[in-house]
Amino acid sequence: MLLGVILCVQYQVVGRYLFNDTPTWAEGLALQLVLYVTALGVAVGVRDAGHIGLESLVSLLPESLRLKIEVLIHALVGLFGAIMAWSGWMWTAMKWSDIKPMLGIPVGVDYLALVIAGVLIVLFSIEHIVALLRDEEVVPAWH
Repeated sequence: MLLGVILCVQYQVVGRYLFNDTPTWAEGLALQLVLYVTALGVAVGVRDAGHIGLESLVSLLPESLRLKIEVLIHALVGLFGAIMAWSGWMWTAMKWSDIKPMLGIPVGVDYLALVIAGVLIVLFSIEHIVALLRDEEVVPAWH
């Protein structure tokens, strides 16, 4: 998707400055791809436990309390993902009949990125909770 963003922007620049003919769809597609890259990046951040946390404070707690707090943190992140997926679905449904003029696709496709990322966040949060309860470690994707 990042390569697609780069190619779209390059095509738009070449079209504008070399041919004096700006392809309008290139900007719309680049923006669409940025939405998906960002949303999926958030989900990957949750998977790799890259979200903002208070690990220094949690590590000072006794073991039994630390485990409960870590499970609570991942449950709250999962709740955020569920709310993100649900609200994204509501917006997707509301905006599906509107068409983007530059791309000719439904506006709801923008919000579908939130649904996908939200579901992934929920799944990754569950993975972290299960790993904590089993006293295992989730191996980051970027190893």
